Amino acid sequence: MPKKNSTVVTEFLFEGFSSFGWQYRLGFFIVFLILYLLTLSGNVIIVTIIRLDRHLHIPMYFFLSMLSISETFYTIAIIPRMLAGLLNPYQAIDIQSCATQLFFYLTFGINNCFLLTAMGYDRYVAICNPLRYSVIMGKKACILLASGSLGIGLSMAIVQVTSVFRLPFCDGVVIAHFFCDVRPLLKLACTDSTINEIINFVVSVCVLVLPMGLVFISYVVIISTILKIASAEGRKKAFATCASHLTVVIIHYGCASIIYLKPKAQSSLGQDRLISVTYTVITPLLNPVVYSLRNKEVKEALRKAVGLRPLSS
Repeated sequence: MPKKNSTVVTEFLFEGFSSFGWQYRLGFFIVFLILYLLTLSGNVIIVTIIRLDRHLHIPMYFFLSMLSISETFYTIAIIPRMLAGLLNPYQAIDIQSCATQLFFYLTFGINNCFLLTAMGYDRYVAICNPLRYSVIMGKKACILLASGSLGIGLSMAIVQVTSVFRLPFCDGVVIAHFFCDVRPLLKLACTDSTINEIINFVVSVCVLVLPMGLVFISYVVIISTILKIASAEGRKKAFATCASHLTVVIIHYGCASIIYLKPKAQSSLGQDRLISVTYTVITPLLNPVVYSLRNKEVKEALRKAVGLRPLSS
């Protein structure tokens, strides 16, 4: 039950990086702003290139463009307010805006997880069942997988936001984070939040362990299939088509799992905040960087778009 004689909270304050001095915060602001602008421009370039180049109108790049769009909205939900907080610590956010931020953060974060799973399935079909690839991964299937990922993100976000903001928040107004996330908010609840912790853990398992398991199984089968390819050149080409996706998957799921699957007793909000910087600022940049640097077809399309001679010519 809520404590007696306590004031019901209508707004929160972000602690953010207030423990750092002004010079450090200014340095963080410049670095994070540059990374944010690179992420936005990189994702816009990826989506534009895929849209303009007809050679990239295949399922693999359809999912990549959907991931770039999702990552863009994901960062917009978090980073602008974080940047403002670096210049002006303990910024206030009303409870409705906090719920909205958490909703969009969860929706697009979960959507990213399942889009990466869909991309893993696409690679599995392409390498393990190439003769039926165009039939299995048709336009309808791609749209269903992409819309299904977004649908799961929306439904899981609604469950989480509803469960968290049904709780009363009394006295404590400082969120030990730089955005509205589930665990820091539960710490501020002035009633027992065990049920909410269970809901958070179940959702985390559904959106992290399940997709991770599916991707892992896919890659076990993919690698065993690749190793059976007779030519070394064929094996190299098959591995190259998976390397970019696998790199993004390991970093994305790795950082998120450390925070959301860690037992509550071992949870440190300060430690979680540092890891959160990785998957809210750095990981979204990996999508355009990894796919543009490691993917030959995207590099060729980029060179063609800026009027340079293709590398293969």
